Amino acid sequence: MKSKIYSDILSFTENKRESLVGKKLVFTNGCFDILHPGHLHYLEAAKRKGDILIVGLNSDDSVKKLKGKNRPINDIDYRSHMLAGLEAIDYVIVFEEDTPLDLIEKVNPDVLVKGADYSLDQVVGAKFVQSQGGVVILVPFLEGYSTSKWLNTIIKNAE
Repeated sequence: MKSKIYSDILSFTENKRESLVGKKLVFTNGCFDILHPGHLHYLEAAKRKGDILIVGLNSDDSVKKLKGKNRPINDIDYRSHMLAGLEAIDYVIVFEEDTPLDLIEKVNPDVLVKGADYSLDQVVGAKFVQSQGGVVILVPFLEGYSTSKWLNTIIKNAE
């Protein structure tokens, strides 16, 4: 499982790039703080779009900037191992930046996947992927699942 996890894009490209030649690369990204069925639905849908699914995973600091001081609930080691344990995911690459744009440009995927809560013009890296001949796909959500909603319910019930 650890062989699927890379702490940065440089270590990934040094070790894996040659073995990916000729494969249809799919990329997605996220915080994946608390895995739920909606995440599984989304990641399995992404995997079906190509041969290799690469997940860009926000670092702890990056999650904190995006989600607030009380997040992530689970640290990067926990989150990366949970993702690496999923059959649909081939590689997990941790990134520190606020957005995965640099990672997307270096991976240069054939397919970029995001949730349908985004519009095409909001997807980071969409213009780059399309300029390289790739496609951007928005996957509909599995209704009723949200980490933020789940956490809000716990907080409300604790009061």
